[in-house]
Amino acid sequence: MADIRPFKAVRPERSKAESIAALPYDVVSRAEAKAEIEREPLSFLRIDRAETGFDESVAFNDKKVYERAAKLLNEMIQNGDFISDDRPCYYIYELTMDGRVQTGITAVSSAADYLNGIIKKHENTRADKEKDRIEHVSACSAQTGPIFLAYRKNEVISRIVSRIKEEKEPEYDFKSSDGIRHRVFIIDDEMDIDTIRGAFSGIDSIYIADGHHRCASAVKVCQKRKAEAVDSYDQNADYNYFLSVLFPDDELKIYDYNRVISDLNGLSEERFFDRLRKKFNIEDMGDAGYRPEKKGCIGMYISGKWYKLTFKGSVPGDDAVESLDVSILQNELLAPVLNIEDPKTDERIDFIGGIRGLGELKRMVDAGDAEVAFAMYPTSIEELFAVADAGRLMPPKSTWFEPKLRSGLFIHRI
Repeated sequence: MADIRPFKAVRPERSKAESIAALPYDVVSRAEAKAEIEREPLSFLRIDRAETGFDESVAFNDKKVYERAAKLLNEMIQNGDFISDDRPCYYIYELTMDGRVQTGITAVSSAADYLNGIIKKHENTRADKEKDRIEHVSACSAQTGPIFLAYRKNEVISRIVSRIKEEKEPEYDFKSSDGIRHRVFIIDDEMDIDTIRGAFSGIDSIYIADGHHRCASAVKVCQKRKAEAVDSYDQNADYNYFLSVLFPDDELKIYDYNRVISDLNGLSEERFFDRLRKKFNIEDMGDAGYRPEKKGCIGMYISGKWYKLTFKGSVPGDDAVESLDVSILQNELLAPVLNIEDPKTDERIDFIGGIRGLGELKRMVDAGDAEVAFAMYPTSIEELFAVADAGRLMPPKSTWFEPKLRSGLFIHRI
């Protein structure tokens, strides 16, 4: 059963939360991070993307980048930009985007639960990305970005969260520059803490929604410190747990994750369409844009026109992975027609989060940055759970969650 614990958070002094809270390090480029820090000098990106403090000749994974991150974090704590709670608490983290509210519990989750399959993944990780966060966590002796976890709604937890939001004043309440409202409430009542912990202990499956690399890295730091501890190992040590925010499944929204391809694999457009017709029904949708309205439909934009593609074959409904729309696109079109066998490494494919809209796909093709674009129907949270429950992995870039959790609001020192 899941071991989800309260913890003593290091978090922003109340008046500085809005300035410090930042998008996750891995959704902004180095240039974007630098520009944000220039706009807001307290932005947590100065720690999460500490390479922005050096010129371009210094690589993001240079040893002195991690040393700078640790130095900046300690300085901000010493300066009073951050405060430390003196006893373990849970924290309610509520995000509101376009009128939709999702409310999670900020806590620390067990690395052992990740290793034994209680906390389930649906995506592979890359060793180079893991190494970066391993070095960052190790240098800072802190986890600075929460892992986004999901669980099937639990009424006990929901009731406590609802009551506290009604009864208490938020510790933080601000709108970030992208218009998303962030509210944080502290759960410090011992009875509420015990009830929440007990409710989580009755949940047998928790799912990584976003943050696979951060999670894998935190677990590897745990394993390293456990090995180094030898006889002094303490199973309750902070390094055995990783920073997370856990959301009930009924409040989450997954956006489409779309694909753009740089060329047609040497095919003429006519020949490309001939190949498509063998596997898909093709409907001309004109130039107004086409967003897939249901599972089994794929939008395609090429040469100034949108098309609706519908797979002619039968979909293996009992196979959690092969029945995904992203799998059908990969297996029936990208691999056999465009020769993109491994989308994780092929430089001819790029992935565009659905939050950027169909207009970005059109813009890229019209500008010559891509030859063809594919608009996907969003993967559902139920599909994500089914894949993870089956112990399988989705094709890369199958899910895009919004809103993004902010880094810097909660820090877990290890």
